[in-house]
This record gives sequence, C-alpha cells and structure tokens, in this order.
Amino acid sequence: MRAVSQKSFGGPEVLEVVETDRPEPGYTEVLVRVHASAVNPVDVAVRSGAYPLLGEPPFVLGWDISGTVEEAGPGARFKPGDEVFGMPFFPRAASGYAEYVTVPSRQVARKPASIDHVHAAAIPLAALTAWHGLVDAARVGEGQRVLISRAAGGVGHFAVQIAKARGAHVIGLASAPKHDFVRGLGADEVIDYRTTDYTEVLSDLDVVLDANADGERSLSVLRPGGTLVSIMEHADRERAAQVEAAGRRFAGIAVEPDYASLEAIAELVDAGRIRPHVDATFPLAEAGKAHELVGSGRAQGKVVLTVG
Repeated sequence: MRAVSQKSFGGPEVLEVVETDRPEPGYTEVLVRVHASAVNPVDVAVRSGAYPLLGEPPFVLGWDISGTVEEAGPGARFKPGDEVFGMPFFPRAASGYAEYVTVPSRQVARKPASIDHVHAAAIPLAALTAWHGLVDAARVGEGQRVLISRAAGGVGHFAVQIAKARGAHVIGLASAPKHDFVRGLGADEVIDYRTTDYTEVLSDLDVVLDANADGERSLSVLRPGGTLVSIMEHADRERAAQVEAAGRRFAGIAVEPDYASLEAIAELVDAGRIRPHVDATFPLAEAGKAHELVGSGRAQGKVVLTVG
C-alpha cells in the first residue's frame, strides 16, 4: 500500500510517498481503507521536529481518518463495509496518511451519513478538542456567554458551532476577512483581534476557550466562577494556580480518542447543527503542499488529504 513517510525532521519537502506492507487487524481491531485524512497543526509541528511527539523518524503522520472497514478482527464492534471515522491512538502514532490503517474499534465511530469522507475526516481531532473543553469540562449551556479564540480555525470553527448548539451566546475572535465566515457558523458577535483589545470590550463571561496561550488576558474577562478552557497551556500548573486563586475554574484540555463523543458530534452533524468546513483538499502525494497551507495559518477550517 501507499503511505506518506518521512526519514528526517524538516520542511514539507521531507514528506514522501512510499510503498509499505498493509497492516493486519488484531483482536478488537478493524482494518480501515482510508478515503481521507485531515492535516492538523500538530502534524506540522511533529514533522518539523518542533514537537517531537513520535520520537525520531522514520514515521507516518496522520490521526484524523475516515474510511470503510475492510476487515474486522475478533471482537471488533464493526463489520466489513461499515463507514467509520475517528482519531485513533493519539498521541501515539496512528499512521493515518496511508491507504490502510488498523485501529481499535472503540476508537472510531460510525461516519455521519449526511457528509462525505472528506468532511468526516475533518472532524475528529479538532471537534473532539472543542467538545472536551466546552461540553465535558465547562458544561456550556443555555444562555451562557462564551468567547472562542481563533474562531475561524480548525478547533475554533467547531467550538463556535458546538457552543451555539448548546444554547450559548457565542463571541468569536478572528481577523476581519474571516468575520463573515465566523458569523455564518452561528457566532453572535465577532471581534477583530488585530484592531480591538477584547479585554477592553468584554467582561463577565462564563467561559473562554483559549487556543492562543493567552491565559492571563483571558482570565481578566471571566466572571467569578467562570471557566478558562486552555488548549495550549493544559499542563501549566502555574497558570492553573493563578486562575484558581482568582476565583475562576481552570480546565486544561488534551484531546484523546473518544468514540462516545464522536457519536454525539455525528448526531449534531446529521441534524444540521454542526458542519465541518474544508478549506482545501490535496491528493496523498501532495501532503507537503497541505502542510504548507496548514503551517501558514491562512486556512479557514480544515485541510484534508484525499486517499482513495
């Protein structure tokens, strides 16, 4: 089978298509024929060596997948022909930039029926990050005022929709050219972070989803008892202590495989409450170009590799 591998850390040019053996499913695993695999900022950081999550190369990147079950091992909860999507093994290697992957069957969920594989592959890592923060940690609910940083990005564009689906008043931070996009996701207000200091115009918020390591400033706009959900500073004990000392709650989020939450997200997708936005697609052989776009920070929503 074909896969995209790298022999060294470096720029997008280190990614190359190789021929490798097709994996075999073990007990409770399924072999998935991958139709699409999304590219996330963490992929770019791992490829470059800035975040050596997988150790030294060689390795195959990719976590977000959507595809069809080809074979099912003993005890697996899916059968051949089932369409599934997920983010298996994270933060260990899932090798999703490939034509086939083997995954534990409880780390994937049935693909939303209303969308294709490209859009399904765009969901798992980003949407689960937003879900773990807003639903599991902050318990966002009706009438709450929620601020979403990087609202036009991968995590942010799902966070806006998830918070809105739960009845919140949603405020997004985004550059001016992306305001119409963020409003189209359901945001009630959008602030241009380049021209406006949000700490001067916002206060008494119930929840802030911080994707910028902007914890100290985010803390200033929360009401007493409000929740700061941090993606970048999830392991920062000093920040957690600062937030708690100020009478607010700190929730550091590190995403993990979670089929139950994926099923809940899929239900909202099929109900028309969440729609993944794919900014661009690239064939597997052009994974380097996909990394260039994701690394530039210009993409709205997600960038996806089409596999087969």
